[in-house]
Amino acid sequence: MTVASAQPALPGRAMPWRVATLAAAWPETASARTLTFEVPGWPGHLPGQHVAVRLTAEDGYFAQRDYSIGSAPEAGRLELTVQRLADGEVSPYLTEVMVPGDQVELRGPIGGWFTWDPASPAPLQLIAGGSGIVPLMSMIRAASGAAPIRLLYSARTPADLIYAGELAQRHVTSPLTVTHLFTRLSGASGAAGTAWHGRISRAVVDAVTWAPEARPAIYVCGPSGFVAAASNLLVAAGHAPATIKTERFGPTG
Repeated sequence: MTVASAQPALPGRAMPWRVATLAAAWPETASARTLTFEVPGWPGHLPGQHVAVRLTAEDGYFAQRDYSIGSAPEAGRLELTVQRLADGEVSPYLTEVMVPGDQVELRGPIGGWFTWDPASPAPLQLIAGGSGIVPLMSMIRAASGAAPIRLLYSARTPADLIYAGELAQRHVTSPLTVTHLFTRLSGASGAAGTAWHGRISRAVVDAVTWAPEARPAIYVCGPSGFVAAASNLLVAAGHAPATIKTERFGPTG
């Protein structure tokens, strides 16, 4: 399926709940798991969109959470990477209990603001904090090669990196430059690209992201505090606020 054929839902148009069957799953880190679902009738998505996941108990009680899509657009199939929350109602089941053949309900694709067109030739600047890498990975996987991409990925330690192996390979074989920023490691050297340590700063932004003169499309995703800090630093570096698209998440995901 081409990206152009996947369209965000129109305002006021109800999206159906679809039954999704888990086809495969594997751990990304000690607390994150990737799940591949077969979803009959799934129309595909735009890079950056998300879905609602609903679990329903035998007594009728249900819990619902939103999760970003990590895979490239594809009809009938999608991939989620879920970070387990100790007090969560949905993530513990998805990351620890669910096995291939089990089913959940999905609704989507959702979102039109935080999306990217792979056909755009403009340089792409991606900045991720923790599991904020997931929707940005959909963009990386959907890239046609028309646009050079730079990724600044902040995580606590190398063990907390999601998609570490794939990012390292793409850093070598595609127009993707990866820089890791480890917040709880001193003197770190990453598996791909240049590694920094400490929190995101103006020095890091100036050194490894596109300059305003390059007119990049910018996407920032992660915890609220990280997204606010990164956005402020980008504006201070000279980027127009209108060019910075952000998506943030809180304790409930």
